[in-house]
Amino acid sequence: MLNTPDDSGYHFDPAIIVDHLDDLGTGLLRTLAISAIGMAGALIVGALLGAMSTLRIPVARQLITVYVEVFRNTPLLVQIFFLYFALPETGLQLGGFTVGWLSLLLWGGAYNVENFRAGFEAVEGGYVEACRALGFPRLAAFRHVTLPIGARIALPSVTNILISVFKNSSFMIAISYPELTETAVNIVAVTFRVFEMFLAIGVVYLGLVWLMSLGARAFEGRFAIPGGH
Repeated sequence: MLNTPDDSGYHFDPAIIVDHLDDLGTGLLRTLAISAIGMAGALIVGALLGAMSTLRIPVARQLITVYVEVFRNTPLLVQIFFLYFALPETGLQLGGFTVGWLSLLLWGGAYNVENFRAGFEAVEGGYVEACRALGFPRLAAFRHVTLPIGARIALPSVTNILISVFKNSSFMIAISYPELTETAVNIVAVTFRVFEMFLAIGVVYLGLVWLMSLGARAFEGRFAIPGGH
């Protein structure tokens, strides 16, 4: 028979959350910091390497393929452990903050390379051919036609990955970096109030992801290609 709250002696205590707002706020700021750098980097890396892959630059395209395959086909947690625990054995020591944003950047960037590449390659060939017929060099045609249209096509999938980058910041608990989730776990270790702490951070994550999704939809609507591509 399941215990009711009264049977178990449990009583929800919001004061536990209020008493630790400062600690949770500090953890949230750390989460936002590594997420912001990771998201910005994943966007830049994805667009740059996606363009290089589309342009079929010799050697670079093969190296990009290796990067994408490695980071898309291995768990993010393994990548974090490699950066934090394995690299020091080679003499390269990275702090928790650096591992946080770098792992998110590399993971998100690998997915965005393919998102941007797919968007660029979805641009109708007639647009590019018309541009080349007007005397534009290959790179100029890409910059003026393929890039702006392809980026719009890739936008929904790119924004989804950026939101995932933010959510995946909670994986930094694995290296004890004091972001929001790790902070909540540390508070639980002292107060033993599991329900209150995880309810609090769950609401925070839900609210922030909802705001990001709302902003992404508005952004996508603003830059959507009329009548498709």
